[in-house]
Amino acid sequence: MEGTVSNLEVCNLAYAGNFDQLKKCISSDKSLASKTDQDRRTALHWACSAGHTEIVEFLLDLDVEVNLKDDASWSPLHIAASAGREEIVKALITKGAQLNSVNQNGCTPLHYAASKDRYEIAQMLLENGADPNITDKLESTPLHRASAKGNFRLTQLLLRQSASTNIQDSEGNTALHLACDEERVEVAKLLVEHGASIYIENKEEKTPLQIAKGGLASLLRRMVEG
Repeated sequence: MEGTVSNLEVCNLAYAGNFDQLKKCISSDKSLASKTDQDRRTALHWACSAGHTEIVEFLLDLDVEVNLKDDASWSPLHIAASAGREEIVKALITKGAQLNSVNQNGCTPLHYAASKDRYEIAQMLLENGADPNITDKLESTPLHRASAKGNFRLTQLLLRQSASTNIQDSEGNTALHLACDEERVEVAKLLVEHGASIYIENKEEKTPLQIAKGGLASLLRRMVEG
C-alpha cells in the first residue's frame, strides 16, 4: 500500500489514519491490535507518530500495552511527546503510560518535550510526575536541553517544577554553560536568577562566565556581584 512504514498492514493503516479499515482488520483478528512489526512497533506506536487521536483512543480502549517499547526502546509516549501530539499524550497518561521511561539514549519523553519546545506537553508530563532532574546517557537533564535551545518558557516551567540548575553533564557542563555557549541571553539570565553558578568548571576547566561572549559575560558578572 501507499505510504508503507511497516511490514504489518494494521500498522500501515494506523499510520495512514485509515480508521474504518483498521477497525475491520482488528475485528477479524483481535491479536492484530498488539502485534509488533519489523521495528517492534505496534499500531499504537504508528498512530501516535502520525497523530491519529481517534485510532489511539480506540486501541487504548482495547487495552493494548501502553508501555511497549520498540527496537530503539521508544514507548508510544516518547513518540507522542517528541511529535507534539498533545491530545494523545493526555490519553496515554490517562491509561498509565510510564512518564520516566527511558529509550536507548537514556532519554525520557520530557527530554524531547524540552528540546523541541513542546510547552503544554512538558507541563502535562511534569504535573503528572515526570522527573525534571532525570539524566540521559550523556548525563543531560531536560533543563540542559531547553537551555541549549533557548526555550525560555520551557526553562521557566522546569525551574518552577524544581529543576536543579547546577547538575553537570558528562562534559561537566551545566545548563548555564550551554546557554552561554549558544548565546541564549534571556535563558542565561533566568538560570542565574534561579541559582545557577557562573563559576562551576566543566571538563575543559571553563566556567559559564568564561564561555559567555561580550555583553553577556559582563551582564552575568553584574547580576552575581550585584
